[in-house]
Amino acid sequence: MKHFTLTELTRSATARRLGIDNTPPDSAVAALVQLVDTVLDPLREAWGAPIYVSSGYRCPALNRSVGGAVRSQHLLGEAADVSTGSREGNRRLWQLLQELHLPVDQVINEHDFRWLHISHGARNRRQFLAIG
Repeated sequence: MKHFTLTELTRSATARRLGIDNTPPDSAVAALVQLVDTVLDPLREAWGAPIYVSSGYRCPALNRSVGGAVRSQHLLGEAADVSTGSREGNRRLWQLLQELHLPVDQVINEHDFRWLHISHGARNRRQFLAIG
């Protein structure tokens, strides 16, 4: 984990505000390390500038509080929502992800590139989707 920390992958203003303990179990920590080592760090290296994590691991209580999907990969530590800080940058990051052929499960363009959901796990289907 060269460019990302466990702290930024688990921090949540919502959890803090609601008093939710968002400490990940060891299995989720291992999954977060895999996500960073195989996808996020190589992506950051290729991007050449910071990439910001808005949501990484979510415990079940936090996931419910933010309206996350019941089977969200965030629950397993297999996903992170990221942004470059701009929609145009996120659009270019989306293109870079396709060019790099990293072992992603899903990359989801959320709400016209407000952020990207990036997941990595056992399946790694390399799906590129858009919602919202």
